[in-house]
Amino acid sequence: MRILYFTRADSVHDQRFLTALAESGHEGLVLRLHPGEYPTPSGIQVVEWSGLEGSLTENEIPRLTQELSELLKAIQPNLVHAGPLQDLAFLVARTGFSPLLSMSWGFDLMHDVLVSPDAAEKARFALGHSARLITDAQCSAAQAVRMGFDIEKICIFPWGVDLAHFTPASARVRGTVWRERRGWGDKRVLLCQRSWEPNYGVDVLLRAFVEAAQKDDSLRLILLGDGSQRDQILSILEEGKVNDKVFLGGRVPNQELITFFGAADVFVTPSHVDGSSVSLMEAMACGLPTIASDIPANAEWIAEGQTGWLFPDGDNHALAELLLQIPSFDLPTVGTRARKVAEKRADWRRNKQLLFLCWEQAMTSSKGGSL
Repeated sequence: MRILYFTRADSVHDQRFLTALAESGHEGLVLRLHPGEYPTPSGIQVVEWSGLEGSLTENEIPRLTQELSELLKAIQPNLVHAGPLQDLAFLVARTGFSPLLSMSWGFDLMHDVLVSPDAAEKARFALGHSARLITDAQCSAAQAVRMGFDIEKICIFPWGVDLAHFTPASARVRGTVWRERRGWGDKRVLLCQRSWEPNYGVDVLLRAFVEAAQKDDSLRLILLGDGSQRDQILSILEEGKVNDKVFLGGRVPNQELITFFGAADVFVTPSHVDGSSVSLMEAMACGLPTIASDIPANAEWIAEGQTGWLFPDGDNHALAELLLQIPSFDLPTVGTRARKVAEKRADWRRNKQLLFLCWEQAMTSSKGGSL
């Protein structure tokens, strides 16, 4: 089977799906909305086209639809796997290609369709022309159903992590060395690696950290990543006078994150919008307890007091109170439970078999790739 994977550019998630495609025995191709120099797994053919600079606008839709239609006729895939819904799956749907396997990236169903009528309309159009939908969380699947999509056509599975790499033992070895070199051996260390973008609530965490650190001098924070809120983030740190308690690590390659999981006592994910967060699953795989916002996707993974703790989304004061309670938490026991949940639900080697099954289901539910 000839499968075209259509994505915006490149991410850890794209690399994971493309690697699975290369190993699947199918002929794999990748098309990126934003052309550029991206790493591509061996065995995957890169499809070149003019693509798009910047975000998709209404003015660009006719041109891209026409070019995509011609490209699909030329390469003749048996299946197109595309997402997010409002741009990539929508463009494929406009060409009339079938079968289309749409993939939700979480924010498209859990945020965009709720705040933008245009985004909702485009998502419905894409779903209406999709043979199957892939989503990584029950809450996203429920939203698709509310929009009229058949629950029987939804493939739900977490995108998962490499449980052989992200382990408590390997994380602890690397993390302990880093922590001692930093002089944080006797501190209570938090870790957040979410992007500095409005959807992920990093500013909420920092306000909570400033508040809590004024009462507990032992608190420390490893803050990784970067993003459009950089100036705001740095301003909060400066005004809160906590720069000496925060390590800014920038963007860290995925394979190197294990050091920071091992250096932390608690992982914090304050996101306002999410699917099944891969960073959350990586933390759990490393045996790290989590404090998370109580959005539906996080609640699917965090059982209060069992694998972590939840706080009201956006409430920095409630989060600060939780941070101050950390000394009373049984972190080792919670971390052990978190690892067991990761082993049961977040094993990518097992979960990718569901991806292969979804490809087959999308093909058998249609008469074949055609325009």
